[in-house]
Amino acid sequence: LGTLPGWGCEGLGAGGKNRRVCHAAARLEMGNLWEEFNRLGTEMIVTKAGRRMFPTFQVKLSGLDPLADYVLLMDFVPLDDKRYRYAFHSSSWLVAGRADPAAPGRVHFHPDSPAKGAQWMRQIVSFDKLKLTNNLLDDNGHIILNSMHRYQPRFHVVLVDPRRDSERFAHENFKSFSFPETQFMAVTAYQNHRITQLKIASNPFAKGFRDGEPEP
Repeated sequence: LGTLPGWGCEGLGAGGKNRRVCHAAARLEMGNLWEEFNRLGTEMIVTKAGRRMFPTFQVKLSGLDPLADYVLLMDFVPLDDKRYRYAFHSSSWLVAGRADPAAPGRVHFHPDSPAKGAQWMRQIVSFDKLKLTNNLLDDNGHIILNSMHRYQPRFHVVLVDPRRDSERFAHENFKSFSFPETQFMAVTAYQNHRITQLKIASNPFAKGFRDGEPEP
């Protein structure tokens, strides 16, 4: 559930995928929590310095070749060409106009890349180092997003192809996954108070807010 079907393992050279990636499967972790946020309309904070995502994007991988090397990465694509605003009286998002010019497209490589398929499949893969920013001039490698725009995170498994002319086969050597329940609105401050409450209730790092004390 939630995975984009990759090409079949047959028909290489005709849009097919390398057999070392075509069986790859990714299961979204904390799926129930993502669903809960999605029902309310997930919001993710973007800051100039960069802010981590919560829920954290985590997947469990299967179907990789245990002995092959893979690079794992993420990118974020706009869901539409609109900019939004939040209407507090109706607790809903309204279209406020056309999207701002697209932010520089960036990818976030999992810091353990490259690694053997066996290592990736051994434990849950967590993108907890990934940060979102609205600073167009960011030089820290964070993902740059426009506030008040909707995004879809995408996850990619890329085979490290040892062949000398590997770039010729680039289209065969990756498989992408997209989980609709991870879509979100980028914001500089939470708009929907129910999102704020759910973040505080379910984020272990928000303990200070729950106790009414500042975080240490």
